[in-house]
Amino acid sequence: MTRIIVQPSGIEFEAKEGETIMGAAHARGLYWPTTCGGQCICTTCLSEVTEGGDYLLEMGRSERKTLVDERGEAILKRPVRLACQAIVREGGSVSLTKPGVRDANSI
Repeated sequence: MTRIIVQPSGIEFEAKEGETIMGAAHARGLYWPTTCGGQCICTTCLSEVTEGGDYLLEMGRSERKTLVDERGEAILKRPVRLACQAIVREGGSVSLTKPGVRDANSI
C-alpha cells in the first residue's frame, strides 16, 4: 500500500498498487473534483505532486495529450498529474495539493 496525503484538506488514505489516485479516493469514500468522471478528457482532477512522485507510474500518452490540449505545453514543466490517470506504485507516500477533496458524505 502507498499512503496518499492531500493538501490543503490534510486527508490521508491508502492506495493499492495499480489503483489510480482518484479511484483509490473514491473507493475509500472520498469525493475528488472532476467534470468528466475520470475519463481523461478534462483537467479538473489536476493535482500538484509535492512529494513522492516516484511512487506513481510514468505519465501515459493520453494523460500527456489531455494536459497539453487543455492547459498548454508549459504545464508539463510542473510536477502535476491527473488524479484519474496517475497509477500508484507499491510503498512509500505521495503528497499532493488538490483543493476540494473531501468526504463524499459531506457533499
